[in-house]
Amino acid sequence: MILISACLCGVNCKYNGMNNAHQEFLKLLKQGVLLPVCPEQLGGLTTPRAASEIQGGSGKDVLAGQAQVFNKENADLSSYFIKGAQETLRLAQQAGITEAIMQSRSPSCGCGKIYDGTFSGRLVEGDGVTSALLKKSGLKVVNDEEFLRNIDKEC
Repeated sequence: MILISACLCGVNCKYNGMNNAHQEFLKLLKQGVLLPVCPEQLGGLTTPRAASEIQGGSGKDVLAGQAQVFNKENADLSSYFIKGAQETLRLAQQAGITEAIMQSRSPSCGCGKIYDGTFSGRLVEGDGVTSALLKKSGLKVVNDEEFLRNIDKEC
């Protein structure tokens, strides 16, 4: 079983109340090989909600208390993102999951690149809070775009 950002499986849990469904992930979901989770909802945030970005670093820095997650209304939501990451890791561990496919660029799920915290659309190297915790705990984490590129190569 593979952990996956729930929005990739059609769950309307994105900050704007929408999803990032992709046919390939829906197919895998129907095969029963995916466990969809939304770390932001698991952390206690509502849907829809104001967009959030990490300011002052990456998810690893948020976990270390050296950066924060703020929404567009300038509210510090770091504790919600940390709680969501911890709950996601707990579910993965309980299910014996060792791999995850996470939504690109998200302050929770982003893997490899995240928004820079200025709400300008600029990307920087780094992981979201949940991806950082999953990696720290030994899970293999890829973003959705990387996963889909690899599937295309296999065909």
